[in-house]
Amino acid sequence: MKFSSAKGRKVISSIFSAFLLFIFTLTGASPQGRPKGTLFIIGGGTRPEPMMKKFVEMASRSGSGRIVVLPMASATPDETGKSLVEEFLSLGAKEAVYYNFTRREAEKFPNARLLAESGGIFFSGGVQTRITEAILDTPIHNMIRELYQKGAVIGGTSAGAAVMSELMITGDEIRKPEEGREFETIEYGNIVVARGLGLIKSAIIDQHFATRKRHNRLISVIAGNPQLLGVGIDESTAIIVYPDETFEVIGYKNVIVYDASRAQVNIRNDRALSIRGLTMHVLLEGERFDLKKKKPF
Repeated sequence: MKFSSAKGRKVISSIFSAFLLFIFTLTGASPQGRPKGTLFIIGGGTRPEPMMKKFVEMASRSGSGRIVVLPMASATPDETGKSLVEEFLSLGAKEAVYYNFTRREAEKFPNARLLAESGGIFFSGGVQTRITEAILDTPIHNMIRELYQKGAVIGGTSAGAAVMSELMITGDEIRKPEEGREFETIEYGNIVVARGLGLIKSAIIDQHFATRKRHNRLISVIAGNPQLLGVGIDESTAIIVYPDETFEVIGYKNVIVYDASRAQVNIRNDRALSIRGLTMHVLLEGERFDLKKKKPF
């Protein structure tokens, strides 16, 4: 079946997005019931000490209080893992360890027990697809979801933030721009997305947001997936997502939320986008947002 009109393209986009999320639900659904844990999603950059102390405090309230660092996103995972362990211990963590799992290791059920009873899991920065390539749909992934259900805090920075969503921005685009001309357009179907860990299902996360001028890519993604909120977290800033599906902003900069659920999206034949009625919220530390009601409070 062939559609040449913008309206037809929009219909195809909506059907494809709904189908993609349905497949995600079948293959990556978390256990039933609302999680008792929290998500601690950092936009990258420097990590203020008060922010990281808060993560340590939250981790101490669940299970053994131990923090497990997963540095697979990093180009130097062992160096990154050791550095984060030292950071958490210096901030008062009861115990901190790191595991640099390969795919083969993550698929072994006994290795998942290494994470059991942990109070916090923390993903480092780097390249988010390295995380999913290593642990997606493995016993390690299942253990992380189980810990989240039971009350642990699951955190990450930069790539470790992007991987939290069900639909994950990979950091790539389909068009091949010259170096320094990346993500200059707002267009349908250009941003490469993939399955993330699925810990947050109602939003797609972007990081280093205002600092690296990533509005174009997040707007492009939510235009094609208007059922999802776009949450852009800037550097040295984080959101804490609570079990009631609200989040609080902490840190030094902004969190920007895009809501296209009531917008009118039109897609031209050249994939350029028109979006009318897009809602944007710019939040600072201490402000809260309700992901279900799609509004700040």
